Amino acid sequence: MAHGPRYRVARRRRREGKTDFRTRINLLRSGLPRAVVRKSHRNVIVQLIEFDPAGDRVITTAQAFDLRKHGWKGSTANTPAAYLTGYLAGTKALSSGVKSAVLDIGLSAPTKGGRVFATLKGMVDAGLDIPYSEDVVPPEERIRGEHISEDMKGQFETVKAEIKGAK
Repeated sequence: MAHGPRYRVARRRRREGKTDFRTRINLLRSGLPRAVVRKSHRNVIVQLIEFDPAGDRVITTAQAFDLRKHGWKGSTANTPAAYLTGYLAGTKALSSGVKSAVLDIGLSAPTKGGRVFATLKGMVDAGLDIPYSEDVVPPEERIRGEHISEDMKGQFETVKAEIKGAK
């Protein structure tokens, strides 16, 4: 470990590998709420977070596990579930009065066509205004789950209609 009078210890969350402060400050400078997308092996979590000097304030949240309430029977860790979670978060955000946001993927690698960008596409399709490039989102067949099974497509449409009707 480095030592000496000029050595400066990094912030705790940086040392733990949890926060990239340079990216965070650039997102905060936009003045818009952040659409925070975090993924795990079994779940996708989407939160719309607003900056507050006393501490960030969560406006709304949605998890892939919440899709079970809308009739989803498939895995909660695949691309269609990520899209539907983003769609659910987008509808909740619109009902909370949020019209636009910026995407915050944290320390996730920005993989073209990945679950993070499927979630982004879901939020945009729900009506949120989030800037993005069209070439990073997964193709429509992958979003509907046709690469998984044929009956996934019907289930996908049913759950999407259920979420849209629950506005």
